[in-house]
Amino acid sequence: MKRFAMPATGLAAVLLLAATGCGSDPKTAAAPTAKADTFGCLTAEQAAAGSTRLTVDGRNVGAYYRDSDAGKATVGVVFAPQAGGSLCDWQPHYAEFTAAGYAVVGWMVNGGGASDVRAAMSLLKSKGVTSVALVGASNGASASLETAADPANAPLPIKAVVSLSSPETAPGESNAAKAVLTGTVPTFFAAEEGDGRYPEFAKGLHDTAATPVKQLKTYPGNNHGYLLLNDGALPDVRTFLTAHAPARS
Repeated sequence: MKRFAMPATGLAAVLLLAATGCGSDPKTAAAPTAKADTFGCLTAEQAAAGSTRLTVDGRNVGAYYRDSDAGKATVGVVFAPQAGGSLCDWQPHYAEFTAAGYAVVGWMVNGGGASDVRAAMSLLKSKGVTSVALVGASNGASASLETAADPANAPLPIKAVVSLSSPETAPGESNAAKAVLTGTVPTFFAAEEGDGRYPEFAKGLHDTAATPVKQLKTYPGNNHGYLLLNDGALPDVRTFLTAHAPARS
């Protein structure tokens, strides 16, 4: 019987190929990578740098975190969304706050009220932040006021609250009218004059607030919640935070 003899050069090539396949360097092997969530509004760069998750009462909630441009921010701004809103509502303004020295966090609407706010604060704490300002829109403002009125359960000291179009009560979530009676954190209340009863709510919350440091602003227009930042409130909010929750405090 004839036996097939492979030439030495052919055998060497086969052995080399087998060795290469079996001993491939894992560092060079292609591996699937998870794509950062843009949530429909973040740039790819923003998503890669800060797309994250919050755990709120056992639920997994999409979120966005960004350190200050200078890095190692010790003061954070928590952006609490309104009902039907999300972290995307605040996206046009994140860069301005990080440029000013703040870390920022926002999240997809979850309906968790103060629990959402505290979870966002815990995330900032894990990043080295030591105090926060809360900026909330509508129901998110109510949740922020309630969180500030309960400092014993807050993960970080709260230096200031910005309440944009807060209702007096948010059914099933927060009671701002009750919270302001005991909250002592400096608070900025705002609404637009054509937004139904919200100017009345803002004035009522301001007038009954226990905090000795408070400010009330009513802007022209009929927009609600986060949209106030586009209608003249942003400079006033920045000024208020600089006074009571400066980025380098």
